[in-house]
Amino acid sequence: MTDRPDLSSAGESKSGNWLRLRSGLPAGIWTLGFVSMFMDISSEMIHALLPIYMVTVLGTSALSVGIIEGLAEATASITKVFSGALSDWLGKRKLLAVIGYGLTAFTKPVFPLASALEWLIAARFIDRVGKGIRGAPRDALVADIAPPHLRGASFGLRQSLDTVGAFFGPLIAIGLMWLTVDQFKVVLWIAVIPAFLSLGLILVAVKEPERPKGQRRIRMPLNRAELRRLGGTYWWVVAVAAVFTLARFSEAFLILRAQSIGLPLALVPIVLVIMSLAYFLSAYPIGVLSDRVNRVTILVFGLVLLLLADLVLAFASDIVGVGIGVVLWGLHMGFTQGLLATLIAECAPAELRGTAFGMFNLVTGIALLVASVIAGALWDLSGPQGTFLAGAAFTAVTLAGLFFIRRRVGDRTNARAPAD
Repeated sequence: MTDRPDLSSAGESKSGNWLRLRSGLPAGIWTLGFVSMFMDISSEMIHALLPIYMVTVLGTSALSVGIIEGLAEATASITKVFSGALSDWLGKRKLLAVIGYGLTAFTKPVFPLASALEWLIAARFIDRVGKGIRGAPRDALVADIAPPHLRGASFGLRQSLDTVGAFFGPLIAIGLMWLTVDQFKVVLWIAVIPAFLSLGLILVAVKEPERPKGQRRIRMPLNRAELRRLGGTYWWVVAVAAVFTLARFSEAFLILRAQSIGLPLALVPIVLVIMSLAYFLSAYPIGVLSDRVNRVTILVFGLVLLLLADLVLAFASDIVGVGIGVVLWGLHMGFTQGLLATLIAECAPAELRGTAFGMFNLVTGIALLVASVIAGALWDLSGPQGTFLAGAAFTAVTLAGLFFIRRRVGDRTNARAPAD
């Protein structure tokens, strides 16, 4: 394939040239990372407080939290299928990404305005629709802009900057909860601001590269023939990622785990801060490393970290134990999330990348729904231990599946591949 982008069309300003000299990555990759960062600050400020707000203020059960979180993420994943396929059909990624970020930004005010659980569910649902619309086109845009030999680093950087937002979001929420004496609605209103900063940034500062000349045009991305063109290796990656997702249910259960050991309400969001810091510190270096060594080997290490995290969280009896488990959870995210996206980008034809990311997110989103429901049910039946031990069991199954992927992907080093 010949999909190396024309970087001159990707918005290389003077500042962009400086960023590229410093990192080797195009300015468009950095900009998309900052777009993700601001939106994640907003979303994580809300996400850090929402489970506790539903349980302690609205009296919602842990099972209901699991169902709501799972349905929200599954909605996003289903939407990604259609937005990804549409971006392949149009040959345009940015338009759909802007629509998705815009819908999410304009939904944020509903959270502080909501007076009942039904409103929160509706807001969460629409918010995730926006995420679904932008997700696959944005990931495909990253793959389009990234030089093939730096694709792992590009996805690692975007994940890393996204996680900076996930780090600062809960931290800001903690500070504001302390300053306002646990005034949830005030904090939720402030969370609206970075969402609109994100929308403005993608509108103004992201430029989409031209479609490469001679690239095949897609008329019906979701028909059987096109899905077959994605290839057997792609579907193996998707299958293993689905089982892996069963092991890593919603982070809402990390928050509930911290609360279960008696952490004060205002400090509960520190769980996401710690997790995000570990994620941030590992995602970009692991992405860079994956351009030089076999990616699947790194994924194996990531799953081992998740297995350890589940076991520690299952048996932790104090804040130190939970803290160690949360750090391990964050590290496993840094070792795996960017690499899975990179594998999808490399396995799929360039003209079908939107569809590939959409199908990947659909399958893993359904798995996340199942995982969150199972986790919530186990939590209500047997407490935290049953939930995290089940996660450890799914992780062990995923480790076995990775050995099949390693055979199919091979031991090639992607950094040395001259081009797609």
